Amino acid sequence: MVYYHKLGSIPHKRHTAFRQKNGRIHQEHLLGNGFHGIKSLLYTLRPPTELKGVERIRDITWEPESDPTLRLRHLKTHSLASAGKSPVLDRTPLLFNDDVGISLARPAAGEDVYYRNGQGDEIVFVTEGEGVLESQMGEIDFSQGDYLVIPKGIIHRYRLKTLDNIFFIIESRGYVRSPARYRNTHGQLLEHSPYCERDIRPPSRLVTKETTDEVPIMVKSRNGLQRMILNHHPFDTVGWDGYYYPWAFNIRDFEPITGRIHQPPPVHQTFEGDGFVVCSFVPRLFDYHPESIPAPYNHSNIGSDEAIYYCSEEFMSRKGIECGSITLHPDGMPHGPHPGKAEASIGVKETKETAVMVDTFKPLFVAKAALACEDKDYQTSWLERQ
Repeated sequence: MVYYHKLGSIPHKRHTAFRQKNGRIHQEHLLGNGFHGIKSLLYTLRPPTELKGVERIRDITWEPESDPTLRLRHLKTHSLASAGKSPVLDRTPLLFNDDVGISLARPAAGEDVYYRNGQGDEIVFVTEGEGVLESQMGEIDFSQGDYLVIPKGIIHRYRLKTLDNIFFIIESRGYVRSPARYRNTHGQLLEHSPYCERDIRPPSRLVTKETTDEVPIMVKSRNGLQRMILNHHPFDTVGWDGYYYPWAFNIRDFEPITGRIHQPPPVHQTFEGDGFVVCSFVPRLFDYHPESIPAPYNHSNIGSDEAIYYCSEEFMSRKGIECGSITLHPDGMPHGPHPGKAEASIGVKETKETAVMVDTFKPLFVAKAALACEDKDYQTSWLERQ
């Protein structure tokens, strides 16, 4: 859970007259998970309700593959052709179920459209690229390795600074948060947590836009994309405070938990959502028992699908992966180190690997759009002799 934050000018008391220089009151806007969940209170120049029109642009349908045969999968996602220039409108679906959707975007440099995801929270992992995430709550600078966590309903826009950008996107039906076991009853991250509040980067600059020009906002809602025309700029916030805002966390600030023998994947957990968790594999020292086997043991995770997105060509237990690979190991299917990897890991002192893992508690479907990059030999890649 993020912490209390404020930016810009706010009145001493909530729900009191906070006047502009022209004598009019600022508009209060409560944004968040209802009246009982986490929220923020924004003060804007104009009412957020001043819409001139709404039109539905298109349906958003993620089509699953036609063959549901259960098998181990490997997708080389960076070989997919770019779907377009926008990090929000041009995403290639990869994996999904009722709780989570995973996609890839390769946007070009420039400023993107104003966007609001009205269906779920987003975790955007910046595999490559650099820029600024603009929002109603202010600006966040981002670069390679950043997780950008954007709660549902926040209007935002990407201002990209680099030509080549790759975003790995996780859309969550529920609220994205830090793991419960790393928080005390007050919501503060505990001393043994692999990251703390000072690693979290909330918006740092509030840029108030006063223009009254019409501004289109693309809204994802009800499995479709709608264009809403606002009669003023959506970023006319003069101040806000609360717990509901976009934030960034860099994977390099994740402090790995190690031990004398192999530590199971829950020590790598970074986020939790409704129906899934996200883990970060980062460069770290290996186990230090004299006979330890650093590579993971074979396992069958009953009730959980495991998807790993590799951000380098190095991973302790895998052969044949590349930057941009995704492996999918479905519920209950045994998987583990490739032949020779367990023996080769003995005595190795460290790993330089970087990867993002998404474990879901409902089966994941492979999107039809992802089949073009599938390595069909992966299923039998454990048959080679050691």
